[in-house]
Order: sequence, then C-alpha cells, then structure tokens
Amino acid sequence: MQDRNRNNGLRSSREGGAPPPVPLPRPVGPNPIDHATSLAFIWATLLGVWLLSLLPWRTWPVSPDLLLLVIVFWSLHDPRRIGLLTAFTFGLVMDVHDVGPLGLQALTYTLTVFGAQSLQRRLLRFGLVSQAMHLLPLWVVIKAVGALLGAFLVSAWPGWSWLFAALLTAALWPLTAWLLLLPQHRLQDPETTAS
Repeated sequence: MQDRNRNNGLRSSREGGAPPPVPLPRPVGPNPIDHATSLAFIWATLLGVWLLSLLPWRTWPVSPDLLLLVIVFWSLHDPRRIGLLTAFTFGLVMDVHDVGPLGLQALTYTLTVFGAQSLQRRLLRFGLVSQAMHLLPLWVVIKAVGALLGAFLVSAWPGWSWLFAALLTAALWPLTAWLLLLPQHRLQDPETTAS
C-alpha cells in the first residue's frame, strides 16, 4: 500500500508539480593549455623554423612548407598572439628570400591562416590525424591559388609538384603538432601538479 501511495505521489509531482531541478551552471575556467605556452616559446619555434626554412633544401619543388605549418599551428592554438599579421610578415620575408614575385607567399600564408582560423572551433575537437585530413583541402586549394598566380605572373607553369608539397605538408601536420604540444603537456602532468 505504501509503495502504491509513493508511486502516486511521484506521478502527481511529475504531472503537475514542480519542474525537475535544473543543475546550476559551474564557473568555467580557462583552458590550462591556453596559458601554458609562453610567448618566448612561440617565437623561438617560429624563428627556429624560419631559420631552417632559409636552408637550400627548401628549393626542392616537393619540399613541405614547415614555416607555414608552425604558423598555422600557433594561429590555431594561440590566435591572440599569432595571426594574419604574423603570417603576412613571414610570407613577405620568404618572398624576399626566394626572389620570387613579391607578395605571392605573403598572400598564400595569409589565406592559409585565415582559412585555418575560420575552422578553428571544428579543428580543435579532433585528433591530430583528423586535423590533418581537415587541413588537406585548405592546403591544396591555397597551393593551387599560389601556383596559378605564380604561373600568371611569370608566364610559366610550375608543374604538379605543388600538389605533392601540399600532401607532404598535410602528412607532417600530426608530427609537427605533437612536437609543439609536447612541452605544454609536460606542464599539465598530474604528478607534477599534485606535488
């Protein structure tokens, strides 16, 4: 009999009684990885890869654009510090170094960072391999735009090596992102935070 009365009481509270309790919102703190990266580390990686990009291996037509990889990574993970201005500046520097049409790489770098930042919320929800698959069409389209503009400006088609360079750049994304995320995860190690 008591069970029957209890069930009737539950049923009446559900049908016309008070609404179910709503959980109170928790305060959302900042993501610890957002503040784990120092500005010195970001610029050290950018300048280190820029110096690496000045070596002659970059003249190989199929070579990946490591500088663009690192710029896109930091523009996704720290867009307040690294953005379109950084991409444009490094693009101009690489244009001067490569003695090509001035502004061509600046344009491609800026378009790539803009495209990556527009996909930022989506990209950061996936793993590194899935991120590379999402970034692959962006790199192919931007490299195609660069190849077409370069062909128009210098009246010579560069061939299809730019496509292989875009594929290689996308293939290197997981390794590059893992290496750049490694020091940040070390700061979040539970053993170091517990002591």
